[in-house]
Amino acid sequence: METTDLLKKVRKIEIKTKGLSNQIFSGHYHSAFKGRGMAFTEVREYQYGDDIRSIDWNVTARFNHPFVKVFEEERELTVMLLIDVSGSNEFGAVGMLKEEMITEIAGVLAFSAINNNDKVGVIFFSDRIEKFIPPKKGSSHILRIIRELIDFRPENKGTDIGQALKYLRNVIKKRSIAFLISDFNNRGFEDALSIVSKKHDLVCIRVFDQREQELPAMGIMKFRDAETGKTYWIDTSSKEVQEKVKQWNQEQERFLKTTFTKAGVDLVSIPTNRDYVPPLMNLFRKRSN
Repeated sequence: METTDLLKKVRKIEIKTKGLSNQIFSGHYHSAFKGRGMAFTEVREYQYGDDIRSIDWNVTARFNHPFVKVFEEERELTVMLLIDVSGSNEFGAVGMLKEEMITEIAGVLAFSAINNNDKVGVIFFSDRIEKFIPPKKGSSHILRIIRELIDFRPENKGTDIGQALKYLRNVIKKRSIAFLISDFNNRGFEDALSIVSKKHDLVCIRVFDQREQELPAMGIMKFRDAETGKTYWIDTSSKEVQEKVKQWNQEQERFLKTTFTKAGVDLVSIPTNRDYVPPLMNLFRKRSN
């Protein structure tokens, strides 16, 4: 992509996602994702209604009237974005391309994290680890991430979610908030999901196109698998084909629900033809309760 075009796209994404983060998400994000604990900041004189368990007895004895310790939440967190850059995300028959929506959602989450003084890092993955950006703070770092999201071209087209989760576990030693954003059209990541969710606060965001779930009856058509490159001729008007597609999607839905429930991991599903703000807000509210 030409540098000028890239900068225009970066600016467009920055304005939209930063605005959403500032106006809508930051407060909810703060409530939904807590800090590591409470840190002592100062002492002050006791006021009616203060918890007597917070009285600092040493200072109280020195001044002959009660003082309490004041604690504040340790806000600084590490936020990791695990971004699926496989070939299947280039699809988009209804609404946005999956990769475009993934870019915007990642931008909103990144700006929300930065607004709360958290560090943000990224793992781009296909069926291999394509790129790792270590966690850092600052708006210039976020703009670098958005540039990469827009302009990044993976070497491979396949998907291996399990490998991405294992890499996260190995490279980020301390507990982090990890957002895994993918279409989750694959399997084989169940064990890695359960293991990683015990160490990190893992949230999964599924971005999908509804045309992948309902094949339109348009006669014999040529399809290309974006991950393998193989092409197929399919009679989309065939009731048998329609039923197989429907059955596969139903089985995949059951698989995802069972897998994420068993691992205790939040899963948010967002179609490309809908606004992604309400589902994310619902996620934040749910975690704040």
